[in-house]
Amino acid sequence: MSTETQPPVAPPETRAWQLMLVPLLVGSLVALTLGVYGSLHEGTGVAVNIAGFTNHAAPTSAAKVTLTTGAVLFAVLQLLSSLVMYGKVPGVAAPSWIGGAHRWSGRIAFLLAVPVAVHCLYAAGFATFNTRVFVHSLLGCLFFGAFVVKMLGLRKDGMPGWFLPLFGGVVFTGLVGLWWTTAIRFFSTFGSPF
Repeated sequence: MSTETQPPVAPPETRAWQLMLVPLLVGSLVALTLGVYGSLHEGTGVAVNIAGFTNHAAPTSAAKVTLTTGAVLFAVLQLLSSLVMYGKVPGVAAPSWIGGAHRWSGRIAFLLAVPVAVHCLYAAGFATFNTRVFVHSLLGCLFFGAFVVKMLGLRKDGMPGWFLPLFGGVVFTGLVGLWWTTAIRFFSTFGSPF
C-alpha cells in the first residue's frame, strides 16, 4: 500500500477563474492601452477617408456611420445564429451551415469596425468634452477589450458555460452602444450617409 497522497484538485470554480485570468488580463490591457493612447494622442481630425463618401456634407462621418451600421447588422446576424446554434429558438433546429454563418458574420462585423476604430482613435482620441462623446470613447475601449477576452477564451477547454454568452453579449452591447452614440446623431443631422 502506497503512502503517497495525491495533490488536492482545485474545485471547478477555481479552475475556471484560472482559465479566464489570461484572457481577462489581456483584454483589460487592450482596453486600457486604447484609452491611454487615445488620451495622450492629440487628435489629427482626419485619419481615414473611404471612396464614395466625398460628395457628402460630412464624408468621414458618413463612412464611419456606414461601416458601423454594417458591423451592427452582421453582429445581429451573429446574435441570431448563436441563438439558433444553442437551441434558444423554439422549434428551430440548427442547420449544418449555422456555425460557419456565425463565425463569418462575426469576422465581417469586426473587420468593418476596425477602420472606424482606427479613425476614431487617431483622429479624435479618447474625448471627454461631452457625455455622449465620453460614453462613446468608453464603449470603444470596452468593445475591443471584451472582443479580445472573448476570442482568447473561445477555444479554451473547461471554460464555464456562461463565459461565451456573457462576453459575446458585452461585445454585442458595446458595438450597438458605439453605433447608437454616433449614428443616431448623424442620421438626425445629415440623414442618409449616401
